[in-house]
Amino acid sequence: MHPSDEQLVTAYLDQNDQRAFSLLVQRHQERIFGYLLGMVHDRNLANDLFQETFLRVIKAMNNQRGSYTQQGRWLAWVMRIARNATLDHLRSRKKWQDVSDKEDQDQTSFWERLPDDAPMPDELLKHAEQQDWLDACIDKLSPEQKEVLLLRHESELTFREIAELTDCSINTALGRMRYALLNLRQMMGDKKKPPANVSELL
Repeated sequence: MHPSDEQLVTAYLDQNDQRAFSLLVQRHQERIFGYLLGMVHDRNLANDLFQETFLRVIKAMNNQRGSYTQQGRWLAWVMRIARNATLDHLRSRKKWQDVSDKEDQDQTSFWERLPDDAPMPDELLKHAEQQDWLDACIDKLSPEQKEVLLLRHESELTFREIAELTDCSINTALGRMRYALLNLRQMMGDKKKPPANVSELL
């Protein structure tokens, strides 16, 4: 059986088990990196923020040895740290969204990464076009709507966790998600056929 997050956290805090911490990171790295990449749209910057996030995580966990208070909520706690690291960077740049996509960068997000048994080339091209279209529409959402959507889809947090993370009520978080989806559909209304993965954002 696979150990739970809580068991791994306990092993790291009580026994300084570095393997347990590595397993935690491996288990959740795609969700966390996907959120960061979705927020800044720059793979190198997302990598920097990912490293900064876990430097803060390690420091915080080591400071809380014997008094750790995030039992059962490790991922939500780490996502708050990732969010704060991202906001610190964006505020330093005096804007919510960072630099535009660079032509020479691979901007494929983790949640759209294709499996090894990939489709044929024509299907891959269609998929890439749909992803570019969806990413462009998501970028046009308000910062609040975009963040709730990314936290829900990339990190798979509950709306209660999202509400706590963003310091708003559950109804506000649900409302932002609802309007994000409505706005996405409206922006995609001019297209004959919206990407199939839009429905997965629900």
